Amino acid sequence: RSQSTGPKAVGCLAGDAQSYILFCDFFDRIIESYHGYKVTTDTVQESDFNYDNLKGGDDFDQAYAMSCEVTAGRSTEDYCFPTHCSRGERRQLLTLAKPVLEQLGEDLPGKLYSIDELSHESEDRRAVMDSPPLSLIKIGVARDWPDARALWLVRDGTLAIWVNMEDHLKLVSYRSDACLQEAFKTICINVLKMETLYKKLRHPFIWKPHLGWVVSSPAEVGTGLKASVTVKLLHLAENKRLDDILDRLRLQMEATGCPGIYKVSNLQTIGVNEVELTQLVVDGVKLLIRMEKRLENNSGIDDLVPAQK
Repeated sequence: RSQSTGPKAVGCLAGDAQSYILFCDFFDRIIESYHGYKVTTDTVQESDFNYDNLKGGDDFDQAYAMSCEVTAGRSTEDYCFPTHCSRGERRQLLTLAKPVLEQLGEDLPGKLYSIDELSHESEDRRAVMDSPPLSLIKIGVARDWPDARALWLVRDGTLAIWVNMEDHLKLVSYRSDACLQEAFKTICINVLKMETLYKKLRHPFIWKPHLGWVVSSPAEVGTGLKASVTVKLLHLAENKRLDDILDRLRLQMEATGCPGIYKVSNLQTIGVNEVELTQLVVDGVKLLIRMEKRLENNSGIDDLVPAQK
C-alpha cells in the first residue's frame, strides 16, 4: 500500500504497444490493480479535450496553491518504446518530431534544444542535464545518452515538449500561478495539433479502443495525462485520515522536499476522459484546502470527508 506522501508505482514498462496485446493477462491485471479499472474488449476509452468543460481550475486559494503542471505522454505508431527502441529508431523519432515542432512554433514561437545544447548553453539551470536523470537510468531508457534526446521550449515558458525520454513525446505545461485551467488548455490545444501533424506524416499516435492512448507505462495509459497542483498542507499531512481521504478522492500526494508542501495529482488515467480526470484534481485540491483551513482553526473535518466511491 502506498504511503500518503509517496507516489504509487507500477514497477514495469512495456517495450512496445504490442506488449499490451501479447501480454494482456499481465498488463490488464496491473492496470486494474493500479487504476481500479477493469480492461475488457467491450470498453472504449473516451476522450474530451474541450477545456471549457473544466470548471473552477482558475480560482484556487493562492495562499495554499503554489503552482501546477499538466503533462501528456504520446507514442508514435511503428516504433518501439524508449525501453526497447534502437539508436536508429530514436534518431528517426527525432527527425519526425522536428517538422511538427516547427509548425507548432508558428503559433507558439519556441526553440528545439538537443540535450547537449541544454547542458552547455541553457540559461535556465533547471533544464541542464550533464548526465541522464536517475529516473531514466533506473528504467533502462538512458542508453546512448544523450543521443537524439531533445527539448522544445516555448519562448513564453507555457509549454515544454520532451522528445525520446520516458516516452516518445511528453508535453509539459507548468504555471507558477497555479492556474490549472490555463495549463490544461495549453496541453489540449497542442496535443490535438500534434496529433493532426503526426497523422499527416503517416505516423499517428498509438491509440487502442480499449486502452486509449498507449504509452510505455501502464500507470499512464488511457489519457496519458497527469494534472498536479503543488499545495501547502501543513496540518492535513499529519492527519491520520489522510490516506483514506486520498483514496476516496482518487488522488495521490507526494512530498516535495519542502516541509508542508506537497504535489497532489491524479492516480487514475484510464476509464475517465481528460476533462473528468482534471476535474477530479480541481475538486479534490479545493476540498483538501478546505480541510487544511479547518485544521488550522482546530476544527474537525469528518463532515468534509467524501463518501467511499
